[in-house]
Amino acid sequence: MKNFIGTNNRLQSLLFAFLYVTHLQIASAQNVNNTSHDPNGPNIIIIMADDLDVQQLSCYGGKNLETKHIDRLASEGLKFNSMIASEAMCIPTRASLLTGLYPARHGAYQNHKPVNDGLKSIVHYLGDLGYRVGLTGKDHMTKPKAIFPFDRVDGFEPNCVSKTDVYFLDSVQNYITKGSPYCLFIMSNNPHAPWTVGDPSEFNPAELILPAHWVDTEQSRTEFRKYLAEVRRLDNQVGDILAMLEKTGQDKNTIVIFLGEQGPQFPGGKWGLYDYGQKSGMIVRWPEKVKAKIETDAIVQYEDITPTLVDIAGGKAISDLDGKTFKKVLTHPEKPHRDVAFGIHNNIPEGPAYPMRSIRDNQYKLILNLLPEATYSIKWMMNDKDPTLVWPTWIAKAKQDQEVAKLTNRISYKPAIEFYDLQQDPNELNNLAEIPAYKTLITQYTSRLQKWMKEQGDSGINMDTKF
Repeated sequence: MKNFIGTNNRLQSLLFAFLYVTHLQIASAQNVNNTSHDPNGPNIIIIMADDLDVQQLSCYGGKNLETKHIDRLASEGLKFNSMIASEAMCIPTRASLLTGLYPARHGAYQNHKPVNDGLKSIVHYLGDLGYRVGLTGKDHMTKPKAIFPFDRVDGFEPNCVSKTDVYFLDSVQNYITKGSPYCLFIMSNNPHAPWTVGDPSEFNPAELILPAHWVDTEQSRTEFRKYLAEVRRLDNQVGDILAMLEKTGQDKNTIVIFLGEQGPQFPGGKWGLYDYGQKSGMIVRWPEKVKAKIETDAIVQYEDITPTLVDIAGGKAISDLDGKTFKKVLTHPEKPHRDVAFGIHNNIPEGPAYPMRSIRDNQYKLILNLLPEATYSIKWMMNDKDPTLVWPTWIAKAKQDQEVAKLTNRISYKPAIEFYDLQQDPNELNNLAEIPAYKTLITQYTSRLQKWMKEQGDSGINMDTKF
């Protein structure tokens, strides 16, 4: 019995030694893997607006208000002049931002349509590199949780159509000070409709400079100043975030990226492929890495942000994404990125089917309207029986004014092909499609666009159906 006990103790000791060595080997392997994670890697804060007409920001040339906090970011970093949303509506844009895929591939190619099963997002990619990845604010593009497993952070209003916008930074400050590196998405709901926050009385309706394609009516000016009040609110939020970073000392090693999302919920903007909806804005401040007060005309799309963040965090390029890193542009803003940007629009469920596709560079833009015999309409902003909207006043004025009728018909009744010289006609009011001198160019752009659609598995008209 004594020998048995002794033998058993020796076996236990050997087993313990084996398990201990195995534990050390596993821990060592884990430490080796962790050496690829840079604990001193830059923190990242991404502030995203909601339905922002970036041309209203004074750093982008806006004259109706001074957006001093966003302007400050521009004065301390790099301003992008050719940031293009591939689909000018919230769900597709945010899905593209978070997955690095174009809408036809991530699956959320209609508003409120979920992404495809089995995808990975920025949360996985940065998480694998040792980052905590959080989100506060507008959250309707964070489901299912398996694809978007963000740390949820209180502070900003998650409902984009809320009539109130109470926010606080306590939880945000706690998140960014409990360990590095982190990537935090701060998703404002400004200036998304219903434009019920902020102080419209700051703006004199008679003095407002309206967008060039708008019809000038009393209702246009009344609604526009409500919209601008929310742009002011957005700018103040940015100021509070920057102050919090400075107070906590987080500003020294934190990249701040400001994004405009897509254009506003006014006719010709969101839910379409004119630049008023599709052209966005981006500002990147990266202390000691990105020079101050510079800008770039490099063409970038939201799909490029995820691979860029992975690149910045020290990760390897991810195969099979549509986006590509623009990290080199951050330090060499004169370098190009994309030669063209693509656009897609599917109208259901915001109105009747009206699929569009676009391709553009910094000189020309081609739009193909795949159902030109139909009438384009958006229920949220083109209901001519809703007296709170600007559209009914535009239609009423169009009945008396031929030039106004051209502006409204441009939105409702589109030809099969639209082609614009963006340098000469940035407001896209002069369609060149019927001019013989542009025929060869139109053929070239059309061929490139159709090739992209085929690569994406984009079936065109068949995508704009109920899901």
